[in-house]
Amino acid sequence: MDFRELLGRTFKGFLAEEEAKRLYDLAREASRLGACLEIGSYCGLSAAFLGLGCREGGGVLYSIDHHRGSEEQQPGEAYFDPDLLDAKTSRIDTLPLFRETLEELSLVGTVIPIIGRSAEVAAHWRSPLALVFIDGGHTFEAAFTDYNSWVSHLIPGGYLAIHDLFPDPAKGGQAPWCVYNLALASGLFEALPTIGTLGLLRRAPCGTVTSAAAAAWEKLRP
Repeated sequence: MDFRELLGRTFKGFLAEEEAKRLYDLAREASRLGACLEIGSYCGLSAAFLGLGCREGGGVLYSIDHHRGSEEQQPGEAYFDPDLLDAKTSRIDTLPLFRETLEELSLVGTVIPIIGRSAEVAAHWRSPLALVFIDGGHTFEAAFTDYNSWVSHLIPGGYLAIHDLFPDPAKGGQAPWCVYNLALASGLFEALPTIGTLGLLRRAPCGTVTSAAAAAWEKLRP
């Protein structure tokens, strides 16, 4: 299966075509450098594109999610989907559809599901990563926790991707946008072109002061 065929499939999720293609290209490149990781699997839409890229690059994607839905996906909220409600437990459960996506696309073995919460997994993580894609909870606490938990595992030259950037508060929540700017101001990253609502950063080499960090320092100088 190639990227163009995958675009013709229908999977539940929230990802524009241009964003999907960029994730595919990014994973294909990054997976040659090391393992890739996404936070926020949902039903497997982003894992499909990232996973296909990883498979072509000869790497793997670790996909973390508790599969109980984010805040806005609960009953009564804006992104609630009744198809994802488990009748036995009356709770959201995206794991069955996520597994179906992997099996349908023959990505079992390339995409490795991790069922749990991001910070709890990160606390025991020991492997370096070439790509971290943050697309989990959209409160500031959740988005910042995901960033803070995983940024230290990114190798120099590795990529940080953050989904759902909305500079205009009228168009969407601000948490991912705030975390993106915190990462850029940290001096650890250089910005790459944003695609739709997908923000992309590259981890700077050790000892490098990025242009964004230098500009922030100039503003602080007396």
